[in-house]
Amino acid sequence: MESVHPILLEASLHETIWGGRRLEEDGWKKLPPAKLIGEAWETEVNTLAQNPPYTGKTLGQLVIELGPSLLGPQAEAIFGPRFPLLAKFIDAHQKLSVQVHPDDAYAAQHEGGKLGKTECWYILAAEPGAAIVHGFATPTTRSAVATAIEKVELEQLLHEEPVQAGDVIFVPAGTVHAIGAGILLYELQEYSDITYRMYDYGRLTAEGKPRELHIERALAVAHYGPSARIKVRPVTLAGGPGYEERCLAACRYFVMRELALKGEAHDQTTGSCQILSALSAEATIHYGPSQQLHLTFTRGQSVVLPAALGPYSLEGHGLLLRSYVPAPNDAAWLAWKEANPELA
Repeated sequence: MESVHPILLEASLHETIWGGRRLEEDGWKKLPPAKLIGEAWETEVNTLAQNPPYTGKTLGQLVIELGPSLLGPQAEAIFGPRFPLLAKFIDAHQKLSVQVHPDDAYAAQHEGGKLGKTECWYILAAEPGAAIVHGFATPTTRSAVATAIEKVELEQLLHEEPVQAGDVIFVPAGTVHAIGAGILLYELQEYSDITYRMYDYGRLTAEGKPRELHIERALAVAHYGPSARIKVRPVTLAGGPGYEERCLAACRYFVMRELALKGEAHDQTTGSCQILSALSAEATIHYGPSQQLHLTFTRGQSVVLPAALGPYSLEGHGLLLRSYVPAPNDAAWLAWKEANPELA
């Protein structure tokens, strides 16, 4: 079998009406001048590989060329022959619209076989008083929500949750949610582009028109009650001499783990590709025969490790995130479920 290598990706930057310049101001990304960037998509299929032997190829091309060697059997079992997870950095300079995502069954039936979207957020920075919307304040009904949207007073029904750096938020499909102003976060989600905009506070576009809403579909998939748990409980994992590790969030679609590197960590890819994103670390991946090959990445950069990469080590200092599609017996997922029974 042809040998595989880590894939260093250049994120695609997305201009939004609610975005800002914080990704550059805080040292995460180099942004184009005078543009308000709300999202950096780390693993979009159109992102370009930055390192040999893949330089200049898109992640989507590499999925086609490498197939199971890149994706892994566990990822393919859940997601099929497509890249499974989308990681993003999000800068909410202004508050986002209130949204909801369908589950896989609804999306398959009503969105041409697409995936639904379950996601999680790791809060990287938050201004004093910053908050998110997550579910409803009390149990409600579809008709009550529809009326509140029509009267532009849905805020009265929603639950707002203050957040700060370090919080981890799990957002299952069907959860009515919104990211508030003054929040910078890392998002991991099923690779899906289906978002139903339920409410936008009566705001107008630059042309003076209301933004498009998807009210009927949003109402069809929303859960009409308070969230069982908003801020989840990360779980400390075994770690090793050169690192500490926590499982931040986990479900059948993904596991997201945080590594605090203090030297060296050893691991291997098995049934799934992995996404590594550097939060504060400059790290070097050693891989291949006798670990003789290496690739370095730094704060704000992401690397995809193909499932067939095998044993590797990470050398460096600082925080990074490692995400993948878990097997049913994944130890980190099982430990996280035990600590978060409301979401199991």
